[in-house]
Amino acid sequence: MTDPDPAAPTGAAHPQAPVQAPSLAERYGRARPGSQQAAALPGDDPWDESDGVRPRPKLSVGARIAVALALAAGVAIAAWFTIVDAQRDPVTFADVGFSVVSAEEVDVTFDVSMPPGTEAVCTVTALSKNFAEVGAVDVEVGPEAARTTRHTVNIATTELATTGIVDHCDQR
Repeated sequence: MTDPDPAAPTGAAHPQAPVQAPSLAERYGRARPGSQQAAALPGDDPWDESDGVRPRPKLSVGARIAVALALAAGVAIAAWFTIVDAQRDPVTFADVGFSVVSAEEVDVTFDVSMPPGTEAVCTVTALSKNFAEVGAVDVEVGPEAARTTRHTVNIATTELATTGIVDHCDQR
């Protein structure tokens, strides 16, 4: 059996009926229920609102100003919290390392960060394998010209220490 029209593609159910491609809304599952969206033909208005689908309204000038003010207030509050936090606890510390010298002493190295010219007292402790405090010393730090300074302190212990840490630093 041969096709009556050799120019027509084979297997077409109705070669005379044009096949309409689905609209983008239908293709991506965004078609509104009950809307009768026909394929766009030349001369059709794509902004025709007769099908009940309206474009999203734009924000008014007052609403835009309110959003901008809300964003500016949020940034200002975040900056304020950052500044207040830095002023409340200007002295920070970081443990760098330790070295067990013997069963009776340990060296602890740590960094202290604080505004130049500030003085602080740091309590450094040595701990045993059971995390019991086996030695402690208060170290006076500053005033220094640099913001961050490194310090090493020797702590006498009552028994073998397995670590040494900075417990806390307080501004004087």
